Amino acid sequence: MSYIALTKPRVIELLLVAAIPAMLQADRGQVHLGLVLLTLVGGWLGAASANTLNMVVDADIDKVMKRTERRPLARHAVTTRAALIFGLVLGAASMLWLGLLAQSWLAAFFILLTICFYVFVYTMILKRRTAQNVVWGGAAGCMPVLVSWAVITDHLPEGQPHNWWQAIVLFLIIFFWTPPHTWALAMRYKEDYKAAGVPMLPVVMSAEGVTRRITLYTWATVLCTFALIPAAGWIYAAGAVGFGVWFIVMAHRLEAGVRRGVEVKPLKLFILSNNYLAAVFVALSIDAVLGLETLSGVFSLF
Repeated sequence: MSYIALTKPRVIELLLVAAIPAMLQADRGQVHLGLVLLTLVGGWLGAASANTLNMVVDADIDKVMKRTERRPLARHAVTTRAALIFGLVLGAASMLWLGLLAQSWLAAFFILLTICFYVFVYTMILKRRTAQNVVWGGAAGCMPVLVSWAVITDHLPEGQPHNWWQAIVLFLIIFFWTPPHTWALAMRYKEDYKAAGVPMLPVVMSAEGVTRRITLYTWATVLCTFALIPAAGWIYAAGAVGFGVWFIVMAHRLEAGVRRGVEVKPLKLFILSNNYLAAVFVALSIDAVLGLETLSGVFSLF
């Protein structure tokens, strides 16, 4: 169980939720079940590698923070050397799995890039040095959509458009979603991060300033989902608008509560942000599986 805990299973679940709709949207109306399963396993191995290596680097601060003090390395349930080997083996297995079994060396390259960026750029450089850590470091969490898109497009018939712009939009949705999601959690555990010397935004900025930025990034996230509407059908459009309004209203409520000086519960927005992203991606998945006429196609008829 300690080795499973090293992989941060709950984090991986969220990453895989982002991967599936990308694969379905990459070839609308078709469900490549074999490729989906292969990609999910390969993506799990890659994410597990990155999370394990992250824990190796962060073992010192994990011991200080109450939220992380029960992690395997913090309580010495696994040795640092064993965890390092485990993480490296998972990373190598992920690349070979995607390259050989999913037959996409582009996806394998993306997974390597993800692991290296998360460990070296985010964990070793950004996390302990700047309050912008999750803004730029969050790019690692956006990579599953590129991995998934690469697997599907590498198997499309010759001449079928790959539409990489849609993968970039999905990447940006998660990119803009990550800061409000993480900052809401960091507001709840502000003292933990302060004790560990990690300059998360709520540690170095007033609650009013943090919630203002949460609102701005929430708007950016929702507007980004709108950019994909022309390439999808009415189910995704309704989901993007409906769930987007819900997300924006809740972000504004959090900011308004902080401005009034009343007690707020930022963890509620953190949980809501998870539900929001899942809901939007489920709407996209259903839309893509049904192969509905895209709205750009509908309007071109008039």
